[in-house]
Amino acid sequence: MADRVWPASFADRLTSPLPGVGDVVRVLRTGGFRGPTDQAHRIPATRAALPEVAAAEAALTWVGHASYVIRMGGACVLADPVWSDRIPGTPRRITPPGVAWESLPRVDAVVISHNHYDHLDLPTLRRLPGDTPLLVPGGSGKWFARRGFTGVVEFDWWESATVAGVAFDFVPAHHWSRRGLRDTCASLWGGWVMTAGGVRVYHAGDTGYGHWFAEIGDRYPGIDVAMLPIGAYEPRWFMSPVHMDPDEAVRALGDLGARRLASMHWGTFVLTREPVAEPLDRVRAAWAATGRPAEDLWDLAVGETRVLRPPPLS
Repeated sequence: MADRVWPASFADRLTSPLPGVGDVVRVLRTGGFRGPTDQAHRIPATRAALPEVAAAEAALTWVGHASYVIRMGGACVLADPVWSDRIPGTPRRITPPGVAWESLPRVDAVVISHNHYDHLDLPTLRRLPGDTPLLVPGGSGKWFARRGFTGVVEFDWWESATVAGVAFDFVPAHHWSRRGLRDTCASLWGGWVMTAGGVRVYHAGDTGYGHWFAEIGDRYPGIDVAMLPIGAYEPRWFMSPVHMDPDEAVRALGDLGARRLASMHWGTFVLTREPVAEPLDRVRAAWAATGRPAEDLWDLAVGETRVLRPPPLS
């Protein structure tokens, strides 16, 4: 995969047209992008140490926004790690990272869903050894290489590799990419299915609701936990193609055939217009309406860890 030639643009992978200048002007004229933060005190947060995980167990820890520490199969994986207090174009984060960087175990791999600043944070990645395995979307490898990273592997949709005993599969998402003014859709975007030790988890990255979820579920049955975005969704007419709302996230879980929903992409950076605590209220209401077991909604606090334990021997 390292020497392949990628297309100059992945715009043919878009599932909806990107908004134009007129759409942005309309948002700015009708209230802008930033929602109220007066309910920030309702965002649950903790700063507990990472609990020990037995060899047969898997653990997910929500750091904040789309950042997760995933420990499975004896490996430690970071998903879309952002430990910075601020990212370009947004106010300072309203909740600090739920895991102290110094408390992390050795990181065996990092997965990146796409190159937007709230998912790909260069200052955070530079805190890792330069040869850390970085699993990244196709077309973005040169960006990492120019910054001195040597463990980079690029993926197209549905491609896979095994690193540190974990199988990684890069899967589609309803989204897009851009890092600067002239690189729109020049690299791919997607999510990650990770499988090890009889456990399968899915990190959706950033995505709108759509047909890809059913196909991912068909190709990767038995997802134990799906980490799904529930925030950054207002106004809907603008955000719907690329950002799910909480009701759509619950619907996507059903399409995936997954058992548990671990929420993310809310309560950290104020990106859009909905009140900052609203995603939590809405996902809980949508979940209750399905009749699914309450314990299968992992509405984690920032810094909280949930552990998947093997079933007891009969």
